[in-house]
Amino acid sequence: MVQKPLEGRVALITGASRGLGRAMAVALAQGGAQLALVARDEDKLKETAAEVQAAGAEARIFLADVAREADVERVKHEVTQAYGRVDILINNAGINHRKHLVDFTLEEWTRVMDTNVNSVFLMCRAFIPMMKGRGYGRIINMTSIMAHVSLPGRTVYSTTKTALLGLTRALAQEVAADGITVVGISPGPFGTEMNIPIMQNPEINAQFMSKIPLGRWGKVEEIGQLALFLCSDGAGFITGTDILIDGGWCAQ
Repeated sequence: MVQKPLEGRVALITGASRGLGRAMAVALAQGGAQLALVARDEDKLKETAAEVQAAGAEARIFLADVAREADVERVKHEVTQAYGRVDILINNAGINHRKHLVDFTLEEWTRVMDTNVNSVFLMCRAFIPMMKGRGYGRIINMTSIMAHVSLPGRTVYSTTKTALLGLTRALAQEVAADGITVVGISPGPFGTEMNIPIMQNPEINAQFMSKIPLGRWGKVEEIGQLALFLCSDGAGFITGTDILIDGGWCAQ
């Protein structure tokens, strides 16, 4: 009999339409969770839902820009109506503009901050109250190795991801008494749509490979399996920290 460590759990994932969000949705579905999939792209969300359903789990889609307070409040209402509660919250929605700080407009800066940081605040504020009093809860914030190291053209992105580390550490202490853990996942280079420009540029790709001791891009399924473990009962003593999954980049 296949073990399903998340049987009966409800997981909400933002940015679930593609990449790491989709991979985590499928992994949690394989673990037995029911999925609330949130993103702006309806067609891509439907693709993720189909993969989740193929894994034998229930999935419902919710269209929203989680950087907008009104959208988050609406999603809270819709998810509550659909599932009654949320046990697992994965804050995965994020964007990146690769250019130097002096070339950013205030509008671009604000959009990255809103999407990468403010959305996490809004989602946690909305869903933590329904997690309390159950003795179990999981919050995963998708950070990045760019919170630990950085590169030219990543100043704004690094700023947002470093902010999420601080949020993760402090929030973990606020909710610990309710058995809710808060953990960051800090991925290195993974083969997602966001990184296609790098992967398709032979010179830049070679530079990236030279920084990874394992000598390859990460597979999105590896993030999915890590998320599944962090949501399991076996990870109940891990909180207030982040997990680097970077092929050894930050060990150098």
